[in-house]
Amino acid sequence: MLLQLKPLFLGETETLPIEVEVDLSSLEWDGIHPFPHPVRVAGEARAFSGMVTLRATAFFRYEGACARCAAPLSREMEAPMEHILVTSLNHEDNDEFLLVENYQLSLDELTEADVILSLPSKILCREDCRGLCPHCGKDLNEGLCGCRSAEPEDPVDARLAALKQLLD
Repeated sequence: MLLQLKPLFLGETETLPIEVEVDLSSLEWDGIHPFPHPVRVAGEARAFSGMVTLRATAFFRYEGACARCAAPLSREMEAPMEHILVTSLNHEDNDEFLLVENYQLSLDELTEADVILSLPSKILCREDCRGLCPHCGKDLNEGLCGCRSAEPEDPVDARLAALKQLLD
C-alpha cells in the first residue's frame, strides 16, 4: 500500500490517520512463514517544519516454533514504527531520516522491515523453557529424561579427544 503524503508535505493538512492491514503471509523468515494473518498498522503521520513524522504500531500474530524445544507457538506481538520522512537529504548517509520519493511511502516495505527488526533473536514458548535433552531429545519441560544419570561422564567429542588427553 502506498501512502500519499503530498497534502502533508505541502501544508494542506496537518495529520493523516493510518489504519490499514498489510499482508506479510508470503514473507519467509528463518525458514518459515511466520505471519499467516494480516498485520494491522494503526497510527498517524503528522507534518511539521517541512518534515513528516510517522508514528504507528504494527499489531501481528507470530506463528512458529520455540527456539529451544521446537514446540509450536502462536503469539500476539506488536512493533513500534517511528520515522521522520523527508523529500530530500543534504547528507546521503543520514540514517535518521527516511527519504520519500514523489510524496509516496510504501507502507508494506516499511512494515515488513519494522516487524522483522522488532522480533527477538530467539522466540521461546515460555521464558523458562528448558529445551531438549542434547543426548536423547526428550522435551525437558515435561520432566527429566534420566539418560544423563546413566552415563558416568559426558562423552567427549571425537574431534576434541586429543585435548582431553592433555588434561588427563
